[in-house]
Amino acid sequence: MLSIGVDIGGTKVAAGVVTRSGEVLERVTVPSPTSSPGSVEDAIVDVVGQLRSTYAVGAVGIGAAGWVDSEQALVRFSPHLAWRNEPLRDSLRGRIDLPVIVDNDANAAAWAEYRFGAGRGARVMVCITLGTGIGGALVVDGRVFRGTYGMAGEWGHMTVVPDGERCACGNRGCWEQYASGNALVREANSLISSGAPQAMALAGAAGPDGITGPDVTALALAGDRPAVELLADVGAWLGRGMANLAAALDPELFVVGGGVSEAGGLLLKPAIDAYGRSLTGRGYRPVARIALAHFRNDAGLIGAADLARHAMSEPPGLMSVFWPWKRTKVRAAIRRRLRDTVE
Repeated sequence: MLSIGVDIGGTKVAAGVVTRSGEVLERVTVPSPTSSPGSVEDAIVDVVGQLRSTYAVGAVGIGAAGWVDSEQALVRFSPHLAWRNEPLRDSLRGRIDLPVIVDNDANAAAWAEYRFGAGRGARVMVCITLGTGIGGALVVDGRVFRGTYGMAGEWGHMTVVPDGERCACGNRGCWEQYASGNALVREANSLISSGAPQAMALAGAAGPDGITGPDVTALALAGDRPAVELLADVGAWLGRGMANLAAALDPELFVVGGGVSEAGGLLLKPAIDAYGRSLTGRGYRPVARIALAHFRNDAGLIGAADLARHAMSEPPGLMSVFWPWKRTKVRAAIRRRLRDTVE
């Protein structure tokens, strides 16, 4: 069965038709409208409609950048989008004539890596996605760990610097303010604004709206020393945070994905070094492996699609997210059968 995965981030809505083996047959990407929940919903319906015009699919999985409740129905809060207690699953059911599940986008990305990518076979896997902010997820013994209320894995909003940089979540000093795409851009712009001679390449790469994370990464990959140092700073913060997570969770594997991970070793080596220096009990404990995500930016939509497919085949207790859709279909089938019998 084919399914559609939709990954909703702070800057774009990406959707794709995904096979049972995790292959993406076709993709559609549009900018994320951040002005209202309704506009985001319209964008989702639009991309799903485009894909369904070509492929027969059985379910839709939504990976949403926000806190999703344990029923996988309600987006309680999103730091980067206009969702506040938004009943996204039920709103979409009324417009998409297919079973729909909603999950956190990092949960979806982690599931893709566990099922098909860098995390295959790991008993305890921590996934960290570095994009506009930091997403996180935990897979334990083949299941996504969602916590009591569905909100586990929000690593990006751990406080690492008391009274530090302000965060869109409402707190200050969150990890994502130091180890994310936003952090990289903020520090690059600060260097440009300083007028330092070493920032000339960064200033030259900046567009009308300023420099972007991909701009900095491209310069670093080309050998620009200030850009390399900016990525190393982000990597060091990443490693320190992973050491804290290791103290709490003792994982077998960290998988690092998201747009910032495109920097590869320029990000990962400083992260591994800082992780080794910060790990509690270092020298006397096994050290978790740290790997780049296999799917990079496709992980969210692949995982969302596969979670939707799995929900279709789960036992009834886990199928409750689909029962309203199924009841509607069953009743319609019964009415058709009765009508045919009478005629």
